[in-house]
Amino acid sequence: MNPIEHLIERKFSNLQTGAAVVLPGGRRLGAADASVTLTLKELSPLAHLVAGQVGLLAGDYVEGRIDIDGTMRDVMAVAAQMIPADPTAAGTASSWWRTLLSHAKSVGHHSAEADARQVQFHYDVSDDFYALWLDPRRVYSCAYYREAGMPLAHAQEAKLDHVCRKLMLREGERFLDIGAGWGGLLLWAAEHYGVKATGITLSKNQHEHVNRLIAERGLQGRVQMQLLDYRALPEEEPWDKIASIGMFEHVGRAMLPTYFAKIRRLLKPGGLLMNHGITAGGTRNAQLGAGIGEFIERYIFPGGELLHVSHVLREMADSFLEAIDVENLRPHYARTLWAWSDALESRLSHAAEVAGDRVVRAYRLYLAGSAMSFERGWISLHQMLASRPSGNVDDGPMRGAQSVFPFQRSYIYK
Repeated sequence: MNPIEHLIERKFSNLQTGAAVVLPGGRRLGAADASVTLTLKELSPLAHLVAGQVGLLAGDYVEGRIDIDGTMRDVMAVAAQMIPADPTAAGTASSWWRTLLSHAKSVGHHSAEADARQVQFHYDVSDDFYALWLDPRRVYSCAYYREAGMPLAHAQEAKLDHVCRKLMLREGERFLDIGAGWGGLLLWAAEHYGVKATGITLSKNQHEHVNRLIAERGLQGRVQMQLLDYRALPEEEPWDKIASIGMFEHVGRAMLPTYFAKIRRLLKPGGLLMNHGITAGGTRNAQLGAGIGEFIERYIFPGGELLHVSHVLREMADSFLEAIDVENLRPHYARTLWAWSDALESRLSHAAEVAGDRVVRAYRLYLAGSAMSFERGWISLHQMLASRPSGNVDDGPMRGAQSVFPFQRSYIYK
């Protein structure tokens, strides 16, 4: 046994979940009764295996250099045990240098043209592909399991209503959904709360899909979906309420001041903002370690950046948006992602016909890996309800003052 094989044998013998590796010549290393087997088509993935670079191994799988046998839950259990260090730890570069590099990358990745390309790379893969594993409304964000035994479709409806209740939507109000996806929240708010709703997206597929639903449901005049960058939204007639669901992760660290300043100008004084999105588990990591961040950047979400909730709240406050309620839904997103993963696993052949084997391989690992990351607290999900204070207190020069938010939260849960 050569030194590399010895290292692999020793690494796999320490895993709680049985795993094995089959080398290109057929030699097998690891547990005889392995729950997970990695079959190498070439030797290059060995270096990633020895180093515990699970993100690079995921790339090897997508590119066909290895095959993986085992359930996604077992695969993720093995992956978590292989990672040599906390993936939320900051890098070794000094703080100022890391911040400078992150800022330069963020600015370059988030022009209007770059954002459009990045959104279309992800969301325009295939509507039929997403329909295989999302709920019927195609809500592509964290569900809200108000009751433990809820099926995914009901939990997504509960989330839509949870957002609408937090925003205190009222009939006739003007409601803006930034990054409206396939229209789940937009249509729910219009049909259940009677608002006049506008959604924007950079995805051509989503734009066409939602406009088709608007026509089918007879909602013209009450609901509109625009193919538009948030920076291009007109500011002459501000909205009563605004939702940003799963959006700020794509905006980028350097562009957050621009983003929240724009939202403040779009929101009426006293109005409410729901800012809902994925946040970092660590306070100083711009992405997950062990090659995980690089995998997501290359195959799933180019241009996406992880920010800790404290950073997001600070940027909101700097734009004079006052946080009035913050809720952590991390366990809900872990359950949501496992539901998506299970649905995709049950339809792999069909998914490959629709989107191609390479895309399916990437999403198998992305969905299950994200579920594991939420379970372990490596990433999180926060709903941040904020207001644009009116400034009206006895006509005094006030930075803050009033909003429509009541003194207590019971209105959300009634």
